[in-house]
Amino acid sequence: MQTGLPLVVPILGLIGLFLAFLTYRGIMRRSGGTGVTADIAEQIHRGAMVFMQREFRILVPFTIILGIAVFFKDRQESIAFFLGAICSAAAGYIGMYTATKANVRTAVAAKEENAAAALKTAFSGGSIMGLTVASMGLIGIGGLFLFFGETEHDIHVIHGFAMGASVIAIFFRVGGGIFTKAADVGADLVGKVEAGIPEDDPRNPGVIADNVGDNVGDVAGMGSDLFESYCNAQIATLAIAATLGAAGAAELAASAGDEARGALMFLPLALAAVGLICAVLGIGIVKLASAAEPARALRMGTIGSAVLFIIAAWLTMTGLGVGTRVWLAVLAGSFGGMIIGLSTEYFTGGRPMRSIAKSGTTGVATVIISGLGVGMLSVVIPLLTVAMVILVANQSAGLYGVGIAAVGMLATIGITMSIDAYGPIADNAGGIAEMSAFGPETRRITDSLDEVGNTTAAIGKGFAIGAASLAALAIIAAYIAVIRSNNPDFSLELSDAKVITGIFLGGLCPFLVSSICLFAVGDAAGEMIDEIRRQFREIPGLLEGKAKPDSARCVDIATAAAIKRMMLPAAIAVGAPVLVGFVFGAATLGGMLIGALLGCVLLALFMANAGGAWDNAKKFIENGNFGGKNSEAHHASVVGDTVGDPLKDTAGPSMNILINVMAIVSLVIAPLLSV
Repeated sequence: MQTGLPLVVPILGLIGLFLAFLTYRGIMRRSGGTGVTADIAEQIHRGAMVFMQREFRILVPFTIILGIAVFFKDRQESIAFFLGAICSAAAGYIGMYTATKANVRTAVAAKEENAAAALKTAFSGGSIMGLTVASMGLIGIGGLFLFFGETEHDIHVIHGFAMGASVIAIFFRVGGGIFTKAADVGADLVGKVEAGIPEDDPRNPGVIADNVGDNVGDVAGMGSDLFESYCNAQIATLAIAATLGAAGAAELAASAGDEARGALMFLPLALAAVGLICAVLGIGIVKLASAAEPARALRMGTIGSAVLFIIAAWLTMTGLGVGTRVWLAVLAGSFGGMIIGLSTEYFTGGRPMRSIAKSGTTGVATVIISGLGVGMLSVVIPLLTVAMVILVANQSAGLYGVGIAAVGMLATIGITMSIDAYGPIADNAGGIAEMSAFGPETRRITDSLDEVGNTTAAIGKGFAIGAASLAALAIIAAYIAVIRSNNPDFSLELSDAKVITGIFLGGLCPFLVSSICLFAVGDAAGEMIDEIRRQFREIPGLLEGKAKPDSARCVDIATAAAIKRMMLPAAIAVGAPVLVGFVFGAATLGGMLIGALLGCVLLALFMANAGGAWDNAKKFIENGNFGGKNSEAHHASVVGDTVGDPLKDTAGPSMNILINVMAIVSLVIAPLLSV
């Protein structure tokens, strides 16, 4: 490996941040509306900022306490921990801040210009999130690799970065998920079902909170989710390469001298760097194709980035002197991500979704039953895909290949996150257009963007789950490698009662955390429902449109509920591995990670796809099918969507964070555990 080559990684990260800044300036030059429109946009922006500020008041002390604990283990690792936390928090904050500026500009572009301008504005807002996530990862990990990339111990220092990113992610994802669904469920049940007023109607006190929730949950939350998977995959692969002889990659280990091992350690960072370049090119493709149909333009950018990355990965490996077999692992990861995305698109937007919509003609019960069936069936293809990726990657390059497959799936996160963040911006734009009374033509444009955004959001969730599962598996492989480096005879045997005990302990964690998240949304939504009903009842002329609702009160209820109820899932994710590891030992903790991984992946896929299918079934009916709006089928589908909301946006996404936090905490404490 050429001296000085690692310096390219953080430099590319800085260039990516600069491009994000230029994109932000371009968005801010667009009209942000005036009068009522500007006031609505400011309420959404202020609500999101207030939530983040209150969340940081809890998050900062928690992070400092964990950082001090890491400090007593390794001072340098504690520095990496705080750097990871700062990079993750910055990525989420910047992305959400930008989204709350791009939403109103998308709505105004739809009104004053055309659909192409609106698409370009919304996607530009999302691309800032994508570029920031990828760039922060390259700056953080690339910078640490420059200083700590020489020995196995130094690589262990970098593990702290992943732990810091994961701690921030679980707060952002769980807290944002509780907020957004408490507001969404409350606004829908009282506004659409009880009062019979349209979605995003300005008379509904919960509408502003609902729009705020789109940003704190689906932008900041998803951004931190993918950021930690992106970083964890790279760091786990670094750890496997550093302990190659103990990592189940015998052929690579036999042929890896010091120089070859250095190339294998640097490879995940190199792939992430070229992935950012390919993502930037993909973002350019989407903007150039913005005059086309939105779904086509976004698909062109995604596929274009993936194809460019596969070619660039081959050239990168050739330049580093890494063999073709490792490239096959990258290929498996890249194609695996595409298959999972296409599968998700089919189950949440294809024939299975339409079957749920049709079941609405016979009532709520059949909508729920068919949605559960679709969710369960949707697990099959992604699980088979992940299994095949693991087999191909392992056959190609052992456990190192599994890590590289995860890196390959996540390398073009810049475009993936851009498309995912586009969805909430388009959704917000539709809400602002409705509350501002922009008229049916503008709503037609924003609705078309939002419809595509719902599909991209569902695909993004499926991709995030697949990526998280591979990243977590790579971390588990790194955990085993670290234990073996000090205890060569260590292995996880199913005949060992400690391992079996750990598997059962790990299997219960996803169900426990899911139940906590669902109860949190149910309780918070109940408070929101009571408040919206009270305002309809006590504010004279509100339903007639002669008075303004107290939207700030609803934002405050959702914020307080999220802040209060996000602590327990975070404590379980961080504390459970520490407790099991130090009380029962490394074997039991290894079994726990395996049980948690399987449980998290199964639950996450089921909940995300069932919720997405219920949501799109409702929209399919609202487009005039099976009786259209206000029909019996529509009323039944609204209930199905309400049930699915906390599944797809709170409990389901929390599973990605849960398994990665548990795995990275285990990796950090691995050197301290007894066998």
